[in-house]
Amino acid sequence: MIRFAHIEFLWALALVPAAVLLYLWVARWKRNAIASLGDRQVINLMIPEVSFKRPLLKFTLFIIAYASLVLALADPQIGSKMEDVKRKGSDLMILLDVSNSMLSHDLSPSRLESAKRAIAQMIDNLHDDRIGIIVFAGQAYVQLPVTTDYSAAKLFLNTINTNMVPVQGTAIGAAIDLGMQSFDFKDGTSKAMIIITDGENHEDDAVAATKAARDKDVVVSVIGEGSEEGSPIPILVNGKESGFHTDSLGKTVISKLDENMCKEIAEAGDGVYVRATNASSGLNIVLDQVGKMQKKQYESKTFKDFEDRFQIFIALALILLLVEFFLSNRKNLSLSKLKLFEVNKK
Repeated sequence: MIRFAHIEFLWALALVPAAVLLYLWVARWKRNAIASLGDRQVINLMIPEVSFKRPLLKFTLFIIAYASLVLALADPQIGSKMEDVKRKGSDLMILLDVSNSMLSHDLSPSRLESAKRAIAQMIDNLHDDRIGIIVFAGQAYVQLPVTTDYSAAKLFLNTINTNMVPVQGTAIGAAIDLGMQSFDFKDGTSKAMIIITDGENHEDDAVAATKAARDKDVVVSVIGEGSEEGSPIPILVNGKESGFHTDSLGKTVISKLDENMCKEIAEAGDGVYVRATNASSGLNIVLDQVGKMQKKQYESKTFKDFEDRFQIFIALALILLLVEFFLSNRKNLSLSKLKLFEVNKK
């Protein structure tokens, strides 16, 4: 198993395609500038020592060295030993609303990003509890099966966005049903669901689904995202906001938190309801309740010994940088003179 101890450093790899595009643009500009001076063969004879291929080779070596350094900073680790580990904890399934209304800005920077940030903090505080993630809008999908791999949980969490579910809506009942299917009831561990939603455009019987879950001893809590005053729903085009959603009359749609629905679900699930604010996500209150649940022992296979492999990437980067440093931008002068002599001879 391979993991990164500091996965956040991998964002620096986003500079690689940007650097490649910039280099290609500059190279094209140089070619056009040289072409405007006259015939290419004549120009090559005038500047025989100039190489047009070596700069590309040097840039390629530099980019690969940069990527290697980024990977080294992320600290890749390889699991070398798998063991059966006995743990004592609960199963926790996060049901996260990813409908377009979760883009509203009545929570900063948005309802969805506020929820994701809170979930990430919650994952950092987990120990032996297993966690899973389900995303839903008009339909529900398992984003992460129940696991103790918290690094994977945070990795999957970072990829969540409102484009994951093509059908709009708020199918909370379908998400609860899918959560029940994802649990393993044979292991006897205590189980809970945390629904994070604004509750708007609710379109199925979430209360009935919650009662069915509670009949199997699954506690269901709800965190409400949004405000009673509401906020417009942004329209995203290529990741940038471009106006707001409007209704059939052309009026801006205001998304409001449906607290009554959220409270009904929490009550039916013997859980708690908390409204998230910019000051508090409410997850700590819900986790206090989860912490009081009976912890049962279960077995899981896990990699216990992880060995760092950042040294390989640092060594590769240093070698490539040394080669790039000593590689000249100019051609071999003796070869250039030989070619020039052959041309004059002809």
